[in-house]
Amino acid sequence: MSETYERTFGPVERLAVWLLLGSAFVVILNETVMGVALPVLMSDLGITAAAGQWLTTAFLLTMSVVIPITGMLIQRVRTRTLFGVAMTLFSIGTLLGAIASGFGLLLVARVVQASGTAIMMPLLMTTVVTLVPERQRGAIVGRIAIVMSVAPALGPTISGMVLQSLSWRWLFIIMLPIALIALVVGVLRMPNVGVTSKAPIDALSVVLSALAFGGLVYGLSAVGAAANGAAGINPLIPVGVGVVSLALFVWRQLSLQRTNRALLDLRTFQSRPFALSVILFVVSSMALFGSLILLPIYVQNVLGYAPLETGLVMLPGGLIMGLLGPIVGRIVDTRGPRIALIPGMTVTAIALWLMGLFTADTSIWMVLAVYLVLSIGLAGVFTPLFAVSLGSLPMHLASHGSATISTLQQVAGAAGTALFVTVMTLVSVSAAQEPGVAAIDALAQGTQAAFIIGGAIATVGIVIACFVRPATSPAAVSSATGDVQVIGE
Repeated sequence: MSETYERTFGPVERLAVWLLLGSAFVVILNETVMGVALPVLMSDLGITAAAGQWLTTAFLLTMSVVIPITGMLIQRVRTRTLFGVAMTLFSIGTLLGAIASGFGLLLVARVVQASGTAIMMPLLMTTVVTLVPERQRGAIVGRIAIVMSVAPALGPTISGMVLQSLSWRWLFIIMLPIALIALVVGVLRMPNVGVTSKAPIDALSVVLSALAFGGLVYGLSAVGAAANGAAGINPLIPVGVGVVSLALFVWRQLSLQRTNRALLDLRTFQSRPFALSVILFVVSSMALFGSLILLPIYVQNVLGYAPLETGLVMLPGGLIMGLLGPIVGRIVDTRGPRIALIPGMTVTAIALWLMGLFTADTSIWMVLAVYLVLSIGLAGVFTPLFAVSLGSLPMHLASHGSATISTLQQVAGAAGTALFVTVMTLVSVSAAQEPGVAAIDALAQGTQAAFIIGGAIATVGIVIACFVRPATSPAAVSSATGDVQVIGE
């Protein structure tokens, strides 16, 4: 039985959104906690650095394969059920990680965790667009921006703090009770949003999606690993498979969407605000994840600080993004997205150009200040992008839009990481061969070059941001009456 409620943001809707926000923050946090723990894991489990990197690569791979499917799942599975599946998978993966006795089980744990994480973010974004009135959406979208940007940034900091006095297993033990509480509350109280359908699943689309996005993420991750001297498959092979599969996937979706059977409906790109926002999402995600991987390398290997100190340097940036997210959201609600988006993109570019001036003698306080500037810039970018992109789509495309954004963020994160690491490595290796250049100075030159490339990419983003217009919001509503359906018990 279903009841139709006036489109207001009442207690039931607030509970659903806050529960999804809290759960998404916890699951996304796990995406970056393994990086700082790698040296400890190598020692405890007797694995190489190349093997250890798979704990992060496998997480990204699983996310990129599962996320495209969630657009279809959200339309076919009740909200409460899908939330329960996501948090159950995450909880099982977290438990497996806590009790893992070897690398194999730990790798399985990360894959299971990522399966739940991949469902959570599109579910959160679609639910917000469905439940929250447009006049209040910016503030809530600001909180989504916190999850998408702050959680990955805090991962290395929290990991460093835990590992300072506890074993790596506590990275999982601490998360487990939080995940279980969210699971129980969600199963009992999560409302079912919208009306589910029973359209058949296209198996070929699922396979092509896995090959396309999985191949691209794996190949781009392998580029960075190869630049660091790690042995493995030629990155061009998975990238080539990914590109060809992506072309076939797009062709398949264009055919299926005529009968509303597409796994990922590409009619979302017919909305110009959505298409431009997605491009800026890619640019901003490359800047965020590229800096998240490169800045710790610079602080530890060039400036000589410990992992915990490195995490503390990055902590204020994560906090400032969290504080500014809701503020920027309220500004977007009242003044529109451009007032935050264009300055945000400009500040992001300036920060990356300033990072291109870092040397082996740069003060750690200067590093902290510039990273804060970068964080302020990104806080002004992600929130309006969410509001514009999802707010410009009709309700029946909202789940596909959120899945598209989440998927491309993973691909862009892998691309940003690969680009920054590859440029850093190539430049530093070349500089080290010059007479009289110390290894630290060579690495500093490598990080300079990578950040300059990031600054150039962000500068292109400024130009794109100037063309983004406010969404006319067809209305993330189900009809001209502005009502939304919340399915009863």
